Amino acid sequence: MIRKPIRFAIAFAAIACIPASLTAAAQNPPAAPMTADTSALDAAIAGSWRNPNNVARDKYRHPKETLTFFGVRPDQSIVEITPGTGWYTEILAPLLHDHGHYFGDIEDPASVKPAARAETDDQNNQYEAKLALRPDLYVMTQVRSFDPAAPVLGPANSADVVLTFRNVHNWVMDGRQAAMFKAIFTVLKPGGVLGVTDHRANPGPATDGTHGYLTEQQVIDYATAAGLVLDGKSEINANPKDTKDYPKGVWTLPPTLTLGETDRSKYLAIGESDRMTLRFVKPKK
Repeated sequence: MIRKPIRFAIAFAAIACIPASLTAAAQNPPAAPMTADTSALDAAIAGSWRNPNNVARDKYRHPKETLTFFGVRPDQSIVEITPGTGWYTEILAPLLHDHGHYFGDIEDPASVKPAARAETDDQNNQYEAKLALRPDLYVMTQVRSFDPAAPVLGPANSADVVLTFRNVHNWVMDGRQAAMFKAIFTVLKPGGVLGVTDHRANPGPATDGTHGYLTEQQVIDYATAAGLVLDGKSEINANPKDTKDYPKGVWTLPPTLTLGETDRSKYLAIGESDRMTLRFVKPKK
């Protein structure tokens, strides 16, 4: 039986007992930033530990280009919000293992809506099981839980970078986008970066997120209302084949393929969704 890491309250927890030498290193990060050399990122993306099914999605998610656009470096303190089953954790945790800090902030199932509790708990269990299988890679990973209704993502002014991949539409569906962006603003250091990707609706009125798509402008509005400043946009994750008019919303496309075998080849040919990629900064003053 796999012994799963213990789930702790936010701001306190690590998934394993950390050797004293590693703890000391974590408490005394390098004074000087790492270089802009991407060799460490290349090595993490090429890691043999990555799930082959995850590697197959690199052509849609462009991890090197995306993380480089967000300014990710091996010496940073990075928070990933609701990392799912760990697609990006397989890259970020090894990248940050020696010189940085990686936090996977997961939703507390007891705090989510009843209809979503079982799914959230299952996803969290899969995530923690992944970490437990490879302590050599993930011993420095810290898993922290937060209440989606009143989110706290870590100590104030503690994160160099916050990352969230395809989560904002869920916040919008639950009406908690304002609280989440405010929590992001709070946890970021002055000058810190928020990196967002999400399924992109065509320009027009703001959507309610129920089909998975949001307009770029509404995401920008949510972030700037919380005090963040738009610092850049990228077409790294664009997909012009995505017509955004499917019977089951974005989940009609891979990897979910909600319609099963119905028009499967058609949706596989389209690929994963058209995605916005936005970078925001917390002002220094």
